[in-house]
Amino acid sequence: MKEYLLGIDIGTSACKVALFDRDGSVAASDGESYEVSYPRPGFAQQNPDDWWKAVCTALRRMLADSGASGEQIAGIGVDGQSWSAIAVDQDGSVLCDTPIWMDTRAARICDELNQRLSEDRIFSLAGNPMQPSYTTAKILWYRQEMPWVYEKADKILQSNSYIVYRLTNVMSQDKSQGYGLHCFNMRTGDWDRERCEELGIPFRMLPEIYECHQVVGTVTEEAAKLTGLAEGTPVVAGGLDAACGTLGAGVICGGQTQEQGGQAGGMSICTDTFLSDPRLIVSMHVVPGRWLLQGGTTGGGGVMRWIERELAGAEKAEGKASGRSTLDLLNETARAVPAGSEGVIFLPYMAGERSPIWKPNAKGVFYGLDFGKTRGHMVRAAMEGVAFSLRHNLETAYEAGANVDVLRAIGGSANSVLWTQIKADITGRTIEAMASDTATTLGAAILAGIGTGVYESFEEAVKLCVRVRRTHMPNPDTRQIYDGNYRRYRELSECLSCFWE
Repeated sequence: MKEYLLGIDIGTSACKVALFDRDGSVAASDGESYEVSYPRPGFAQQNPDDWWKAVCTALRRMLADSGASGEQIAGIGVDGQSWSAIAVDQDGSVLCDTPIWMDTRAARICDELNQRLSEDRIFSLAGNPMQPSYTTAKILWYRQEMPWVYEKADKILQSNSYIVYRLTNVMSQDKSQGYGLHCFNMRTGDWDRERCEELGIPFRMLPEIYECHQVVGTVTEEAAKLTGLAEGTPVVAGGLDAACGTLGAGVICGGQTQEQGGQAGGMSICTDTFLSDPRLIVSMHVVPGRWLLQGGTTGGGGVMRWIERELAGAEKAEGKASGRSTLDLLNETARAVPAGSEGVIFLPYMAGERSPIWKPNAKGVFYGLDFGKTRGHMVRAAMEGVAFSLRHNLETAYEAGANVDVLRAIGGSANSVLWTQIKADITGRTIEAMASDTATTLGAAILAGIGTGVYESFEEAVKLCVRVRRTHMPNPDTRQIYDGNYRRYRELSECLSCFWE
């Protein structure tokens, strides 16, 4: 019997690959970084071929370092960042860099569509508002600004489906990533031809839809040579990174919730009936018959990466001398500041903001600085600001009819005991920290296990593979100060909104 399942994660700043035993234990893992390009204000784009090169490099290195063989892998699952618009021609060649989820270049096109078709009509089918972050507007931006790409494009792929294509030579669309296109019927999981025509998206551009755990194809001879994988290994369609991370956190039943701590922040609430709200995001789960009501913010772990890059000179120097992580030292810097950061408040809108305010031109803001404040105040305020954005989304979800008691935290941010506790204190929810660095690749691997028969059901897979590492209970002693700061956070956001129109 083959021993391993492989998960491949196409993140914003790097890809991760991991081999898992049947019980979810990590047998080997690796990763490879790549860049995001910001050529103009509102633009955020990547070259999908950079993802593929990174995947090949990471896989070859992982297999070589671990001594594992591609022949030992039973199946492969791929997850990826949301809302790409990868235009490929009939030969599968990428025609241009893809705008990614942070890209807001198509804001004007969204305004025109919302006026022409009406926001309510668009929302009624897709369950999501027409916003520039989504795939739909990016395709129409190609038509308007890069007509040669629009005309030559045979298919529009998502991040995971592009890697699946490079592995199998099969173009696909999984159900969980369908939410990026407003011609996708969120209730039935099908393309709507009439809405395609209304939007101006040729039906030929849309790949065949697959269940996320469905085997799309097998590793080709060419892909095997480039990656070290075995030719003929089954590859499933895979899915949205947030949805695979939700599965990897064991969230498969209605009411269970995942808290996202990757580059982006937010949460995914599992529902067993369709539930949507124009202030939030809804997608199909990678688990059939389930949906995810999501709060997706631009301010997540990426905020701390910015802090590390721009403000952590002292921690970098100390880390170099002591061999400690810069991020660990930043946690100590923040821990020295009391809860509430003595009135310093941060709006984490570092690439505009998605739910629930939907302001693509929003900017990050520090409020409350004076000569008595330190870098430590700014670092802690940044952590608290991300937690405030999470609370805002949770409150919006409650208004929409979804209540949450416990959050299951994944992503790099969940490694920070301080930051996770801050989120528990600010939201007033219990937070369970999972295997934070591997939950997303685990979810992709579980999909491969379901598709290849390694697991009989999602319930069996979760029971075998998912474990809670630690639990954070809200601290009532901080409630009053955080409630006050949260009110100011909301007031600041509302007062500044006129500058972001």
